[in-house]
Amino acid sequence: MEQTWRWFGPKDPVPLSHVRQAGATGVVTALHDHYRGEVWPEDAIAARKAEIEAAGLRWSVVESIPVPNAIKLRDGGEGAAIAAFKETMTRVARAGVQTICYNFMPVVDWTRTELRHPMPSGGLALHFDMVAFAAYDVFVLDRPDAQDSYPVAILSAAKDRFDAMTPADIARLEQTIIAGLPGAEAEHSREGIRDLIARYRGLGDEGMRASLTAFHKEIIPHARALGLRMCIHPDDPPFSLFGLPRVVSVAADYDRIFGAVPEVENGMTFCAGSLGARRDNDLPGLMARWADRIHFVHLRNVTTYGDGSFTEDDHLSGDADFVRLIGILLDEEARRRDEGRADAEIPFRPDHGHLLLDDQAKDTLPGYSAIGRLKGLAEIRGIVTALSHPGVRRA
Repeated sequence: MEQTWRWFGPKDPVPLSHVRQAGATGVVTALHDHYRGEVWPEDAIAARKAEIEAAGLRWSVVESIPVPNAIKLRDGGEGAAIAAFKETMTRVARAGVQTICYNFMPVVDWTRTELRHPMPSGGLALHFDMVAFAAYDVFVLDRPDAQDSYPVAILSAAKDRFDAMTPADIARLEQTIIAGLPGAEAEHSREGIRDLIARYRGLGDEGMRASLTAFHKEIIPHARALGLRMCIHPDDPPFSLFGLPRVVSVAADYDRIFGAVPEVENGMTFCAGSLGARRDNDLPGLMARWADRIHFVHLRNVTTYGDGSFTEDDHLSGDADFVRLIGILLDEEARRRDEGRADAEIPFRPDHGHLLLDDQAKDTLPGYSAIGRLKGLAEIRGIVTALSHPGVRRA
């Protein structure tokens, strides 16, 4: 398995020299200055690649090329947006990067309600609190019919939570939910997010699935011609937010996605944390079923609660069995090597990490501080090394 590290470019507080010290050999990045659907400039792609290689690393995965709202809504601008997406694919392939991770989440990207949730260790974690989210959706954003999206018990708790909030509490929660976390496609104002949600209101899950299939029928043949592997990231969290459609959340979604466009280039980013935020997702079963489609892996662990809330736990804690998951991935790599596949080695990255030690006093990107990810990568590396040892027999 290839050890990689997400890097947000020259402005990232974690420099490439630290990435190399952490033990990663590959970098996962995108041109975050060109994140509104425009074609990525070839000179900017070349400069990013050169900077990575000058640090003794390689650009392993593009994460992400944004998928604009026009493609998801199919409101008349999708043709030009898809053409721009495909041209960026072409330029990325020309630069020698062969794996592209992207997502198909409407309006909001990965969403949390708290960025410094205290853990028993003293570390600080990312956290999603369903009651806090409902309080924002129903009583702050005041989305039409928002109350219909939540059980009575959640609504009651959300009202109590909202009543106890100060204006500063509300502002902090709003900033966390809608202002755009690292790697997200956009930031929103309260008015802007209301308007955008309204545009998606009539689409529904079936309309969103139709948009995704139409998109795949355009980009996957292009990926095959270019020698690219496309890997869609699951919804994060894998359930509806703001009443919006979610179409990459459960096993049945993947059955539809890969059934509609069966080429192996139409693959998945297996994100254990995103998929694991639903207790009804069988992570080992899902991984084993679609192992040949896994082109990239995010390894983070979550502890889930009965109301839909979850906390990003230590990488070897939480609900997911990383030893079992990594064993499945190593078996898949061996199978690919036997088949002579060029993509036998699967890139993975330690996804997110707790805010630890003196990083707590530094300017860091939420979820992407150095020490927490270094700890996670070292722990995962230990599992890979142990399971790869010739003296270890795996079932």
